[in-house]
Amino acid sequence: MDILKPADTPLLGIPAPVIALCVLVLAAIFFSYVMYKRIDLMRKAAPDPRFSNIPARVWRALLYGFGQWRQPRYLGAGILHILLFAGFMILSLRSLTLIGRGFSSTFHLPFLTGPIGFAYESLKDYTVLVVLIVCVIAILRRAIFHPSRYQHPGVPGHEYEAYVILGLVAALMVTDMVHDGSLFKLESVPGAYHWFPAAAFASLFMPSHDSSVLNALHVGGYWAHILVFFGLLNYLPISKHFHVITAIPNVYFSNLNRGAIKPVRYGVEDWMTLDQCGVSDLTSFTWKHILDFYSCADCGRCTDNCPANAVGRTLSPKMISVKARDYAYENYPIFGKAHSGGSENKKLVGDIITESEIWACTTCGACEAECPIFIEYIDKIVDMRRYLIDRGEIPQSLQKPLQQIKKKGNAYGAMKSKRAAWAKGLEDAEVRILSEGESCDLLFFVDSCGSFDPRIQEISKSFAKIMSRNNLDFAILGQDENDSGNEVRRLGEEGLFEQVSAKNIEAFKSRNFNEIVSFDPHALNAIRNDYPETFPVIHSSQLISRLLNRKTMSLNRDWVGDRVVTYHDPCYLGRHNGVYDEPRDVLKSIPGIKYKEMERSFSRSFCCSGGGLLLWYENEDEKERMGEVRVRMAAEVGAQVIVTACPFCLINLEDAIKTTGNEGKIEVIDLIELVDRSMS
Repeated sequence: MDILKPADTPLLGIPAPVIALCVLVLAAIFFSYVMYKRIDLMRKAAPDPRFSNIPARVWRALLYGFGQWRQPRYLGAGILHILLFAGFMILSLRSLTLIGRGFSSTFHLPFLTGPIGFAYESLKDYTVLVVLIVCVIAILRRAIFHPSRYQHPGVPGHEYEAYVILGLVAALMVTDMVHDGSLFKLESVPGAYHWFPAAAFASLFMPSHDSSVLNALHVGGYWAHILVFFGLLNYLPISKHFHVITAIPNVYFSNLNRGAIKPVRYGVEDWMTLDQCGVSDLTSFTWKHILDFYSCADCGRCTDNCPANAVGRTLSPKMISVKARDYAYENYPIFGKAHSGGSENKKLVGDIITESEIWACTTCGACEAECPIFIEYIDKIVDMRRYLIDRGEIPQSLQKPLQQIKKKGNAYGAMKSKRAAWAKGLEDAEVRILSEGESCDLLFFVDSCGSFDPRIQEISKSFAKIMSRNNLDFAILGQDENDSGNEVRRLGEEGLFEQVSAKNIEAFKSRNFNEIVSFDPHALNAIRNDYPETFPVIHSSQLISRLLNRKTMSLNRDWVGDRVVTYHDPCYLGRHNGVYDEPRDVLKSIPGIKYKEMERSFSRSFCCSGGGLLLWYENEDEKERMGEVRVRMAAEVGAQVIVTACPFCLINLEDAIKTTGNEGKIEVIDLIELVDRSMS
């Protein structure tokens, strides 16, 4: 049979290469124009230095971008996405080849010839079938099972875009099968169906001996494929599936400084000279944060893991990205005039993203740990809080503790002279206050909670005893210590953070020590990641793990007994600072301990909402408290003892044990207290 080639077959009397050129040029012009408009908004946004440490960024892009390393955290959906992504990577060479064959019927990429070309063509055919099957499964999954994380509360219509994209991708596969299936029928090579299953399958539905129909399908399938391909390409940057283009760049430019908060504005030494503090509109965000909005895949994993959302607060991290992207598309349209300040009746902060959403966040980082393309939320939340505080709009329940920190250096309203009162008359330990110019090995940073909260003072005492029994040279700052400022900064009070951190830095620099140690992960995080000067700082669990490894101390099971123990990962120790193993090493050094992990542990730990000043925050939206949810998770694994390594988690979980009716059934204890009671 004679075989017509697309490049050799005129359409309506017009040579095929002319049509191919017109389609290519028009598609390229439109795509370039749309990308220019999208990038133009990023150019107008605030600066963001994301061009350092290129090797680390390349590795992250390879591992998480091309390698899809986070996708299997949701196993079923992750496998589907990996198959779809791998299919796109493999079929990209096919797309380039088909574009070229609109100009020449013999076109092929230089390296896809001979046996290599044959192997690729076979792989391509199998890939087409896999991608088509994945699209069908994904469509049915959405249509039948309606996963809640795909919903868009308050913003209707977005669910249908996924069907459009999946439909277009499926159409690409079908048109490819028609194009190759008709050729398969025309050539009728015996046994070739083993190598080209997609083409062979499509050929089953085609006439056997009508060459005119087969040639029409062959040429028509080609042009249908080309039009769908360029249509999909140009649809992506005007839809929610822009992430197909931007995801890997977004991973490459992701934040490498885990636990840190961005400054008010990069490149500005004195933010007080700015017209405003924080973010009020799109261009106040950094260009990377605009890229975040573009890159949101709408998968809902962030919201699915958000503890604030789980207990009924108005916050949905996904919807922040979705609403901001919609706002960007509306106010910076492809065609028409941009509205840089937004429409008159709808402002980004306050109307599109509400104050209740902004204050509902605990900054636990669960959303960022789950996002497969590293979208950042905490910096955005903090920037919007900065703007609200700049305008004097702060929740009433948070006003008093912030005022107390401003006046007295702590949220409890206690006198600075009382900071070391917990250490007076302490048995089995002598706590030295380090004066200016004096030296010690370990500077124990107690922070406000450990200094003034009666319950947490017990942890301070236990830690002092542990260090004394191990003959460690430690001391505290006493009244020269101020609040660490971790929560102050995350609430958006930048000026107050600079005030308390500067006083602590001055105290550090006027003394000599080898390391700072704290049992409060929030203090650890602030000193390590937020302070403008670098100081060596470790968590108490790391110090105890070090002592156990050196065999200078050992633990027994006298206090734990036969009770089942579980560990609650504090957000600012685990997700923000990567300390997961040391607390567990300490627990498992207790002989014969019955230890069980909760379902949500390590990077998926469920925040108890105990983040510092958020203990004072009153949220009327939540249906239950996060600490109560966490206690029930512990009960599900039969835990009788919950161990944590954060004083604020301890306070929240102790209260939740009472309100969930588990008093007398479950006990919560800090790791420091457990070690103190278990030392041989």
